[in-house]
Amino acid sequence: MTQPIGPVMLDLEGPRLNSAEKRLLLEPAVGGVILFARNVEDAYQVRKLCSDIRRVRGDLLLAVDQEGGRVQRIKKGLTRLPAMARIGERYVQDPEEGTLLAIDAGWLLGMEMAACGLDISFAPVLDVDSGISSVIGDRSFSGDPHHVAQLGAAFVEGLHQAGMAAVGKHFPGHGGVAADSHVALPVDERSMETIKQRDLVPFERLAPQLDGIMPAHVIYRAFDTRPAGFSPSWLGMLRESLGFKGCIFSDDLSMAGAHEAGEPRERAAAALAAGCDMLLVCNDRAAALDVIDACQGVANKRPAKLRYGRARPDLDALTALGRWRRAHAKLEAL
Repeated sequence: MTQPIGPVMLDLEGPRLNSAEKRLLLEPAVGGVILFARNVEDAYQVRKLCSDIRRVRGDLLLAVDQEGGRVQRIKKGLTRLPAMARIGERYVQDPEEGTLLAIDAGWLLGMEMAACGLDISFAPVLDVDSGISSVIGDRSFSGDPHHVAQLGAAFVEGLHQAGMAAVGKHFPGHGGVAADSHVALPVDERSMETIKQRDLVPFERLAPQLDGIMPAHVIYRAFDTRPAGFSPSWLGMLRESLGFKGCIFSDDLSMAGAHEAGEPRERAAAALAAGCDMLLVCNDRAAALDVIDACQGVANKRPAKLRYGRARPDLDALTALGRWRRAHAKLEAL
């Protein structure tokens, strides 16, 4: 039976655990760790770091942003995945080949992350590229919502073939705003009808297949004056209208787009009240400590269900797999 875990996912200072972090990971409110580029030297070092974390707390959910293209934390020792827009371009030329590439990309990513000791990568990106968001851009499969839905579904299928959970982002879509929610609070002024016909299409189609979803720190004024990740209306739609049963992750509560909700513990309370299951608090240790203190006694089974459940593939044995060699060659050639 899955045991509930705490709702806080935090980051680490460097490529090795320090003594303060070992003590922090024992806090019951901590349920996960996310790795960034500063935590990475190569794939083998990441495997060792994950093993060290699990020796401290075996039930923690270990995550990374490894989408491909410019968002790839672990580079040395793994496949250099293309930006998802390259797969989208191939899909336009040959839908069957593009779909198979997306499946292979999801499978290869899942196998490599599992071999490194990780449970999830925050992927796929399901934002629809409108040509105005530099923070999304070629991270999106396409500017066509139906292509994003098709390729996103294929990518999820590949992740599941590798035994890895799929976490789609950024609900209900970050592609229609120019501002970057890392440094500002974007406001999407489009009509709800436009958002439904474009940005929501991939999420509506994939909600039954996704294991996790991350909402955007964006205000969609036609529907709610609160950012989606703090909005009971948006997250209620996700649960009720779209029928999503998985884990809802807040985007990083230290991002500028989250500051409207108040101080760190107020942001945490607002995200939990809106319906988030796990809270990311990164690049601000004081904020993380404040959120951990505010979340004492809170636990949830949904994040725990995303832990990798199969025997992990061996990093050194991946190249012996014919499918890995074929997928690796095709994807690196894009």
